[in-house]
Amino acid sequence: MPDSNDHGPDNTESITPQTPDATSVDSAAVRQYLLHLQDTLCRKFSSMDGKADFAVDEWQRPEGGGGKTRILENGALFERAGVGVSHVYGNHLPPSASAQRPELAGRHFEAMGLSLVFHPDNPYIPTTHANIRFFIAEKEGEEPVWWFGGGFDLTPYYGFVEDCVHWHKTAQRACAPFGESLHGKFKAWCDDYFFLKHRQEARGIGGLFFDDFNQGGFENSFAFMRSIGDHIIPAYQPIVERRRDTPFDQVQKNFQRYRRGRYVEFNLVYDRGTLFGLQSGGRTESILMSMPPDVAWTYNWQPEPGSAEAALYSDFLPKRDWLA
Repeated sequence: MPDSNDHGPDNTESITPQTPDATSVDSAAVRQYLLHLQDTLCRKFSSMDGKADFAVDEWQRPEGGGGKTRILENGALFERAGVGVSHVYGNHLPPSASAQRPELAGRHFEAMGLSLVFHPDNPYIPTTHANIRFFIAEKEGEEPVWWFGGGFDLTPYYGFVEDCVHWHKTAQRACAPFGESLHGKFKAWCDDYFFLKHRQEARGIGGLFFDDFNQGGFENSFAFMRSIGDHIIPAYQPIVERRRDTPFDQVQKNFQRYRRGRYVEFNLVYDRGTLFGLQSGGRTESILMSMPPDVAWTYNWQPEPGSAEAALYSDFLPKRDWLA
């Protein structure tokens, strides 16, 4: 279950979960939307790949629930593309969740979400990650506690300003109907969350990250989550189409493998969704589908000054207002 209990850095404002009447919460509608979005994403990107299709791997969780992982590998466009839906439930939250929210200890929980990661073959196409999720915890005699979370982010290996501007404009459009302040807040949260503290560098150029979201009640919050999900294709497809035929050689491929190492480091060191999935008894293969298939670590490697590789560090990874 991706990122289901992350509350962001200490200096980022989050929204306190509310406890509305249980009849206002429709978890079945959330699950139906997630499965529909999974189908839509897989149809779109398998069509774009043109060579490989998404295999289906359905799994069950002994403690309750399960999921459907859809994975494409060794395609013409993507080395690996994964879109997974999980729906798990149980009587006790895993430590990674209850440690952050001790008031939820002893509650039954239900968590569902969609998570995707696309690792293209061409180093000029960025990797992308997205997830949307819903969480509810209930206890007899008390009101349920629920919230939505999610977002999407972009990890380029070679930066292009027009791609970054398009990405962040689409993120802004996804948030706009729900309040002028949301985009700025959730962009900043994303910049802070996808940051490798031990490297003192960002994983990519960010996008959106939100959690604990129940603003305006269930219907409004659910609509916001759907807006994020519905903007994944408009955000990513034009960038893929623009860069897919860019020629590359072994130099660019080696740099892509090196930067993919940062992706692995973040997922294994910082990503609380990975920890939640492993601690809650999720399927390990599905939790780790986000890992890139081919990665390299080169000791103390440094880019050549003035190179396109150096420009990624100087011009694209530092925090920036791409819409200014």
